[in-house]
Amino acid sequence: MSDPKNDAGTSQPKAPAKDPKKKEEEDLSEEDLALKQQLELYVERVQDSDPGLQKVALESMRHEIRTSTSSMTSVPKPLKFLRPHYGTLKAFYETMPDSDLKKYLSDILSVLALTMSAEGERESLKYRLLGSEGDIGSWGHEYVRNLAGEISQEYIKRQSEEAPIEDLMELVQQIVSFHMKHNAEPEAVDLLMEVEDLDLLVEHVDKTNFKRTCLYLTSAARYLPGPDDMLVLDIAYTIYLKFEEFASALQIALSLDNMQHVRQVFTSCDNLLKKMQFCYILARHGITFELDDEMVADDDDREALQDIINNTKLSESYLTLARDIEVMEPKSPEDIYKAHLLDGRASAGASVDSARQNLAATFVNAFVNAGFGQDKLMTAPADSSIGGSTGNWLFKNKEHGKTSAAASLGMILLWDVDSGLAQIDKYFHSNDNHVIAGALLGVGIVNCGVKNDCDPALALLSEYISKEDSSVRIGAIMGLGIAYAGAQNEQIRSSLTPILNDAKAPLDVIAFTAISLGLIYVGSCNEEVAQAIIFALMDRSESELGEPLTRLLPLALGLLYLGKQESVEATAEVSKTFNEKIRKYCDMTLLSCAYAGTGNVLKVQNLLGHCAQHLEKGETHQGPAVLGIAMVAMAEELGLEMSIRSLEHLLQYGEQNIRRAVPLALGLLCISNPKVNVMDTLSRLSHDSDSEVAMAAVISLGLIGAGTNNARIAGMLRNLSSYYYKDASLLFCVRIAQGLVHLGKGLLTLNPYHSDRFLLSPTALAGLVTMLHACLDMKAMVLGKYHYILYFIVLAMQPRMLMTVDENLKPLSVPVRVGQAVDVVGQAGRPKTITGFQTHSTPVLLAAGDRAELATEKYIPLSPILEGHVILKENPEYREDS
Repeated sequence: MSDPKNDAGTSQPKAPAKDPKKKEEEDLSEEDLALKQQLELYVERVQDSDPGLQKVALESMRHEIRTSTSSMTSVPKPLKFLRPHYGTLKAFYETMPDSDLKKYLSDILSVLALTMSAEGERESLKYRLLGSEGDIGSWGHEYVRNLAGEISQEYIKRQSEEAPIEDLMELVQQIVSFHMKHNAEPEAVDLLMEVEDLDLLVEHVDKTNFKRTCLYLTSAARYLPGPDDMLVLDIAYTIYLKFEEFASALQIALSLDNMQHVRQVFTSCDNLLKKMQFCYILARHGITFELDDEMVADDDDREALQDIINNTKLSESYLTLARDIEVMEPKSPEDIYKAHLLDGRASAGASVDSARQNLAATFVNAFVNAGFGQDKLMTAPADSSIGGSTGNWLFKNKEHGKTSAAASLGMILLWDVDSGLAQIDKYFHSNDNHVIAGALLGVGIVNCGVKNDCDPALALLSEYISKEDSSVRIGAIMGLGIAYAGAQNEQIRSSLTPILNDAKAPLDVIAFTAISLGLIYVGSCNEEVAQAIIFALMDRSESELGEPLTRLLPLALGLLYLGKQESVEATAEVSKTFNEKIRKYCDMTLLSCAYAGTGNVLKVQNLLGHCAQHLEKGETHQGPAVLGIAMVAMAEELGLEMSIRSLEHLLQYGEQNIRRAVPLALGLLCISNPKVNVMDTLSRLSHDSDSEVAMAAVISLGLIGAGTNNARIAGMLRNLSSYYYKDASLLFCVRIAQGLVHLGKGLLTLNPYHSDRFLLSPTALAGLVTMLHACLDMKAMVLGKYHYILYFIVLAMQPRMLMTVDENLKPLSVPVRVGQAVDVVGQAGRPKTITGFQTHSTPVLLAAGDRAELATEKYIPLSPILEGHVILKENPEYREDS
C-alpha cells in the first residue's frame, strides 16, 4: 500500500481552481487545510474498489472524528469538513454489498447525520440501527443525546403503526446504561418515559445514583398526567426499597395513599429505631394505622410504636418546644389587639362589652393559646386577682356564643387528652344546652389527631347524638367528626347515617352530620356514606335547597373523594340528576375535591371556564369553582404562581359572587405562607366596597399569616380594626384574623403540606376546605349562629417544629442549619440544598419554604427530611477533633 503522505501530495492538483473555493481555503489555517484535504482523500478512498483500502480509510476517518474535540458551541472540524460529502457517502453506502465494512460506514454516517440530517428524517438513528452493535458512548455525549431524541420520535411513529420495536429497545438499553454511568440520570429517565418502559431503570441504578434518580422521578411526577404519575412514583418506591432507603419509600407509599406499600415498608425493615421514625412520619401525616404482629413482632415494642402513631406524646413535645422558645406565658386577647398602638377613637369604642366582641375574644384566646393548656380567660384559677373570672367568661357570651366559649377550652388543652377531659367535665353538668354542646365539641377538639385505645371521645359523645336539643346534637356530631377525622370508624358510621335520612331531623343537624361523616371517611370513596348523603340531598325540599347550610352536603360528598381523581365519576353522574338549584354547585364541589392537590392543569382550565361565565343573580356554584382552582393548583409551586395570576384576572372581570371567593382561594394557596404580592392584594380587597369581599379578604389575611406572627399582617389588621370599629361584623372578622396570625403564639402552622411539600395530609385539607366553604357565605354561617364551624381549622393545626430526639425518644439538642430550601433536582455534583441559613440548636421552628440540615457529623438522622420529630442515632465513625 502506498504511503498516504505521498498520496496526499498527488491528490493536491485535484482541488478545483474556482475562486470562491480558493478564498475559503485561504481562511483556513495550515493544519485545518491539511485535515480537510486528508478527509477528502479518505472519502474518495472509501469509494475505492479495494476492500483493504476502504477499511484503512474508514478507520482513519473514524479515528479523526473520535479524537476531534471542540468547544461546546462549534461543530467539530472533521464533521464540518465532511458535510459536503455526506450525500456522496450516503449514495455509495446504498450500492455497497452487505459486509462488516458496510456497517463500519453506517456508524460513520450515523455520526455525520448528527449535523447533516434534515429535520425529522431520523437518519442518525436509521444508520445506527444498520451499523455495528458496538459501544455508542465512544462517539460522545452529544451523539447519544441526539439518538435518544430520535428514538422517542421513532417510537411514537412505530406505536401508531403497530410496528415491532425490539431493535429500538436494545438501543435504549445501551443509552440508558451510558447515561446512568455518566451522571445524566434525568436524561435516562426521560428516554424511558418516552418509550414507556421505566421498569428498565431499576436494573441500571446503583448505590451512587439512586437518590438523584428518585429525586428526579418524584419531582417529575407532579407534572405528569395521571396515571403516569402513579407509575413513576411506583418505580421510585421500588428503587428506594431495593437500596433499603425505607423512610423515603414510606413517604412515597403515603403519597400514593397505598396502605399495602406502607405495610411492606414495615415488614421489609427490621430495625426498630427506623420503625419508630416511620411511626413519626405516619403520625405527622395524620392517618389512622394499626400495626400488627407481622410488622412488629414484639408486643411491648408494638405498643410503643402504636403510641407514636397515635400522637399521644404530641402535647408533651409541643410544650417542650414552647418552653425552649420561652413562650409559655399565657396571652390575653388584649395582648394581641395591641389597642394602645392605635389612635384614640377606635379604642374608645372597644371597651363596650358586646356579646359579638366577647365571642371574637373567645376565638382569639383559643387560637393564640392553642395547645398550651393555660390562658387568662378559661383556665385562670378562680381565686386569682381577676376575681373568679373563669365561670364568668363563659357567661359573658350569649346563647350560642357559649357553645364556642366552652369548646375553646378544648382548643387550649389541644392534644392533652387526660387533663383536657378532666377540665371540660364540669361543663357537662350545666343546665344550659349551649354549654353542654360546647363541652361536647371541646372533647372532640382535644382528641383531634390524637388516638386512644379506650376511645374516650366516642364513649362520651355517642350518647348525645340522639338527644332532643339540636345544638347538643350538633356539638356531639361535630366533635366526633373532628376527633375521628380519617379514622373510617364503622361504629360511628352506623350511628350517624340514620340521622341523614331522618325526616324529623332539622337541616342544621343533617348538614353537620354529613360533614362529620365526610371527615371521618375522608378520601375513602366509601359507597354507603356516599349513598346516605346523596339520599339526604334528594330529600331536601325546594326551600331547603336555597339555605346556605344545604351547601355543606355536596361538600361532605366531595370530601369522601378528596384527591381520588377518577373515582368520583360515578357519583358525579348521579349528581346530574339533582334539583337544578344545587346540581351545578354539587358538580363543582365534587370536581374540586376529587382533584385537590393533584395539580391537574385540565381541571383548573375547566374550573376557570365555569368562572368565566356571567350569570344571572342567585347562582352560587362559582364560589366553589374558584376555591377549586386553589385546591387543585396548590400541589406545586409553578401551578400555584400561575393560579395566583389567574385569580387576579377573575378579580378584575368576575361577577360579585366570584370576587367574594377569590380572597378565600388566595388564602388557601398561601396558607401560613405570607407572600408579599398576595398580602398586598388582600390588603387592597379588605377595603372593598362589597362587605362580603372585605370580610373574606380579612379572614384570608389571617390564613396566609396563620401561625407566623407576621408583623406586617399584624399591623394591617390593627389598622383595619380601627377602620372598621363601627362595623361589628367586619370587626369580628378582623379579630378572628388577628387570632389566626398569632396561632399558638407563632408555633403552629395550618399548611396541609409537609415533608418538603411532598405529602398532603388529607384530614388537614378537609378541615381547611370545610372552613373556607363556610366562609363563602359569611353572614349566614360564621356571623350567624354557626361560628363554631371555625373550629374545623383545628384539623390542620400542626406544630411547625423540628424536634430531634435520641434513641430513647428523649429530646436531644443538636445544632442545625435552617435556611431557604433550594431545588437541586438534576443538578450535577452535591449542590447545597439550603441557602441563607442560620445555625440554631433544636428544637427549632421552620417557616414556609424552610429546610433544615444537621450542622454536626456526630449524629445520623433516620429521616431523609428534617421536619417534625426526627430520631438521631450516633454516628459510629465520628471522631471528636482532639
